[in-house]
Amino acid sequence: MKHFITLADLPNFEQTLDLAMDLKKNPKQSNGLGKGKTLGMLFFNPSLRTRLSTQKAAQNLGLPTMVMNFSQESWALEFEDGTKMSGLRSEHVKEAANVVSQYCDMVAIRAFASLSDKEKDEAEIVLRSFTKYASIPIINMESATAHPLQALADAITIEEFKPNHKPKVVLSWAPHPKALPHAVGNSFTQMMKNMAADFVIAHPEGYSLNPKITEGIECTTDQEKALEDADFVYTKNWCSYDYYGQILRTDDQWMITPEKMQLTNSGKFMHCLPIRRNIVAADGVLDSPNSLVIQQSQNRIYSAQAVLKQLLENG
Repeated sequence: MKHFITLADLPNFEQTLDLAMDLKKNPKQSNGLGKGKTLGMLFFNPSLRTRLSTQKAAQNLGLPTMVMNFSQESWALEFEDGTKMSGLRSEHVKEAANVVSQYCDMVAIRAFASLSDKEKDEAEIVLRSFTKYASIPIINMESATAHPLQALADAITIEEFKPNHKPKVVLSWAPHPKALPHAVGNSFTQMMKNMAADFVIAHPEGYSLNPKITEGIECTTDQEKALEDADFVYTKNWCSYDYYGQILRTDDQWMITPEKMQLTNSGKFMHCLPIRRNIVAADGVLDSPNSLVIQQSQNRIYSAQAVLKQLLENG
């Protein structure tokens, strides 16, 4: 594995999942692996779980970190080639990526979608530019279209709490006052293709995900039907794909409520956090013993640690 941009970069998904769960049992088992190395962490957007969990994962491996928030602490970067840099952007990614490569042995990057230009967002300009110009491994801490570290943590959580039978997992769209990216929904869907489960995506009309990603997956606009007998309910907002970046509805009809959870098979509730209470899901859902949102956040440590360990072992 040279870089970790999407789940497809993992040499073996099942082995990585097993590794993450083994690391959770003994987090310090490879504490000397990062000695003499440095992980750079570049944030173009805010973070709580991703930053802290990745730093904790690095600490468990004895890997020092250096963190920079580009919105406050760095020159604004230019990513277009051949541009005349006469505006606000004062440093080009060509130089920045090479400089970071001198200071760090690998770099993790968080850069959200703009939600204004689907073609540019799907081109993943920030991550792909660093991949092109840096000489060290690049790790995706959430990009315009993918959040693979979250998806791997979700896989750990499902594996830990799965029933004795083949589980039914539902990914349900939820309302939100803002338009949100597809990254979590995309990576969760890609992750579920590696899991032994019956998987269904429920969303209102106009809110389908990228059809290339959902190909072969059952999708429905009947949320309550989808929730019937579900063992896991993962809820997340995303903006319209066809009407990219737009909000088509804000009503609470699709909010997850205790009444809807009663349709499930004592289903476990999942969300990547942060979550807007009583908009995405009701208090009664989040505060229920069947809510796994805190367990998911803990597993972010071990998803990151499994990825970092494999990159370190690959030199």
